[in-house]
Amino acid sequence: MSQEKPLILVTNDDGITAPGIRALIDVMKQLGDVIVVAPDSPQSGMGHAITISDTLFCDPVTVKENYKHKEYSCSGTPADCVKIATQEILHRKPDLCVSGINHGSNSSINVIYSGTMSAAVEAGIEGIPAIGFSLLDYSLTADFEPSKKFVKRITKQVLKHGLPQGVVLNVNLPKLKESEIKGIKVCRQANARWEEEFDKRTNPQGRDYYWLSGRFVNEDEGEDSDEHALSQGYVSVVPVQFDLTAHRFLKDLNSWDLND
Repeated sequence: MSQEKPLILVTNDDGITAPGIRALIDVMKQLGDVIVVAPDSPQSGMGHAITISDTLFCDPVTVKENYKHKEYSCSGTPADCVKIATQEILHRKPDLCVSGINHGSNSSINVIYSGTMSAAVEAGIEGIPAIGFSLLDYSLTADFEPSKKFVKRITKQVLKHGLPQGVVLNVNLPKLKESEIKGIKVCRQANARWEEEFDKRTNPQGRDYYWLSGRFVNEDEGEDSDEHALSQGYVSVVPVQFDLTAHRFLKDLNSWDLND
């Protein structure tokens, strides 16, 4: 690979053949040398799970005959893909890791559950600038063409400026035509949550089973959140950190008589 071009690791959580990752690869090939390591099957909602009690397989594959870059299909999770890519496949640390384009939203609280973002976070943990991209369209026939211009623009800026240690970007794109997208807004994560329910059923053998369902509730009225930006037709960019320490509570917690 040319050392003059940035080395870009591409992954996702929808699987290596998903249309979203194909769109992301098309954009990244314009910006650098591409290596793809992605799950061999959908891994949505896996969060930051890693494989520790089973074997991992990671095999070279050809998804499109006209692609000249290398691709690997991994039996593990998105986080596994980043780990095995950086430790076993690549000959040097990549200059960037991009994950997606996810089929569906990863805004607000969804970032916690997201396999797409967990791949980006794993790269960030390893000191690699990383971006997770998601389109607010859950359909496997989703149109990713309108997203490409904005994906390219954001990626170029990250390659130019880099990211602080411990920070990755969570980018969500509205389901709109390119001409209808108003621009890009830097945001904070909205205060929203899922009100979850379980649909309980019984199988023919008399054993109960459950389907998880629910509805998304946005309780945030702020105009600086990702949910607000997306509702207004903007691409949202949220800087995400994986230091989960509640720094604002440290002083109060230290005032407790924990050793008494």
